[in-house]
Order: sequence, then structure tokens, then C-alpha cells
Amino acid sequence: MSTTVTPSEFRQEQSHFLEIAQREPVAILSRGTRRRAVVVSPDFYDRAVQALEDIEDIRAAAAARQETGTISHEDLKAELGLD
Repeated sequence: MSTTVTPSEFRQEQSHFLEIAQREPVAILSRGTRRRAVVVSPDFYDRAVQALEDIEDIRAAAAARQETGTISHEDLKAELGLD
């Protein structure tokens, strides 16, 4: 569930909508229908970014498992800067 407002409503009651954004996203609509921006809490934002990073890591791990070939222990250490 999210709250939707026009840019002028958001400007007039910014502190009110920032308070609401701590509980649920607040969508700022352009021309009444198109989302121009979404205001979320810092916690929601941090969790969303972490989830995206986790998905990226999962995809990278899956791609790595698909790779053929091997790398020596010494080469791996060098690649990771662990010399």
C-alpha cells in the first residue's frame, strides 16, 4: 500500500508526507497519473538496495558456477590481492 500525492500537495505538507514515508512509500504523481518520484524511509531504501545487491551476487555466483576451467590456488590468491 502506498500514498499518492501531487507535487503541490507534497510541497505544502512535506513534513506530513515524510512522516508517512516512514511507514509506507509516498508516490508523487505528475499530471495525476505518472509517478514522478517515490519517497521511502531510509530503512526501506537500505533494505531495497541490499536486496538488489544480493540478487546481483546470486547471479554472479550462478554465472561463476557455469564457467569452465580452473584456477590455481596461487592465481586465486593473487587475483584477490592476498599475496
